[in-house]
This record gives sequence, C-alpha cells and structure tokens, in this order.
Amino acid sequence: MKRFHVNVSVSDLARSITFYSRLFAAPPAVVKSDYAKWMLDDPRVNFAVSTRAAGAGIDHVGIQAEDELEFADLRQRLTEADTLILHQNDTVCCYARSTKSWVHDPDGVAWETFLTRGDATEYGDGTLVTDHRPDAPGLDSSASTR
Repeated sequence: MKRFHVNVSVSDLARSITFYSRLFAAPPAVVKSDYAKWMLDDPRVNFAVSTRAAGAGIDHVGIQAEDELEFADLRQRLTEADTLILHQNDTVCCYARSTKSWVHDPDGVAWETFLTRGDATEYGDGTLVTDHRPDAPGLDSSASTR
C-alpha cells in the first residue's frame, strides 16, 4: 500500500518536532540536526520537516511506493499525465537511498514519487529540495522524459 508524503520546510526544527509530535501523538522515527520524519499509519503518511529549503512552508508532496510494482505503476501514471518528468536512480536524499521521479503539477507544485531502498548517513548531494526542474543546477537533464 502506497504512503502519502509531505515535506514541510520549517524555521525552527526543535519547535516543529514538539508541535508535530503532539499533533501525531508520536515521536519522529528519524531525527537529524536539520531533519525529522514521522512514518505514520494513521493517517498513512510519510511526513517530514527540514531546515533545508529557501523558506518555510510546503516544500513538496509525493507518494512513496512500498515495492517495485507500485513504483512502476506510479512512473506509468506520470508518463500518462503528459508532463516533463525528472527520473533519479539510486539517489541520496533525506537520509535515504531512493529511486525517484519528479514532476510539477499545472500550478507548479513539486510532486515526488519514490521507492526507498535503504538508509543513508548524509542528507544528500546538496541540491536544493525545492528545485527539481530538469535544468536545475546539479541535476542531469538527460534523465528527463515527457
């Protein structure tokens, strides 16, 4: 079963951890110096906060697949949406190794579909999370499809 993903950029991580821990009635599953993540079953969501983006607010939303079949289905849906897709294979982001596909909805909201393949000790390569356009600095535009 897929899991909804929300990443919120925050200005004060400790204060946000306290707030969301109370809201969700659970501590985060992952806490780093600039990041925290709750893997909730009620509601079924991967909810993350970080201090990495240019400003506070919703950074991106997404859908996390639990296996290869679900991820292949999500990639097919993105292809059918007829939008530019950025594929990232074996990438490190948010202290995890993943395979991802990124799109923007008609109003510019970044959507991530991904399959997590394991933990990582670092946040990622330093590319801003908010900038997943195929022409963004540090991203390989040849990995984009339409």
